[in-house]
Amino acid sequence: MAVIKKPDLSDPVLKMKLAKGMGHNYYGEPAWPNDLLYIFPVCITGTFAILIGLSVMEPAAMGEPANPFATPLEILPEWYFYPVFQLLRVIPNKLLGVLLMAAVPAGLLTVPFIENINKFQNPFRRPIATTVFLLGTVVAIYLGIGSTYPIDQSLTLGLF
Repeated sequence: MAVIKKPDLSDPVLKMKLAKGMGHNYYGEPAWPNDLLYIFPVCITGTFAILIGLSVMEPAAMGEPANPFATPLEILPEWYFYPVFQLLRVIPNKLLGVLLMAAVPAGLLTVPFIENINKFQNPFRRPIATTVFLLGTVVAIYLGIGSTYPIDQSLTLGLF
């Protein structure tokens, strides 16, 4: 059996707060059993009803059936692998492409050690590390966008 603290409704401060429209949780009504037994199940049931209703009314399309004997023309990985996929696609020597893929985490591991003698965390006071980060970000975005183009347009992004 839980001990429930009942609010003192004769308290003038509480009367003033209630007159302003401040709710029951504001003056200390406990979450058990009021919220946990009555409000939360209604919210959870409503969420389930909305999800089930949406899935029944607008089901996800399954697409065309898979054909194991026909490979699609352009197979793309997940979006976060686009830059390294572009490296493998564009570089003619595949060993060099794999080494460049290994250079990505190696470069990320070296970033904290660039200018580590500088005690400041302000990026404007660490120009080399900031430049390396911004250059890497621009190159990754450029390679990621290029990987979505056909191979003959991937380096120029179809602009030239």
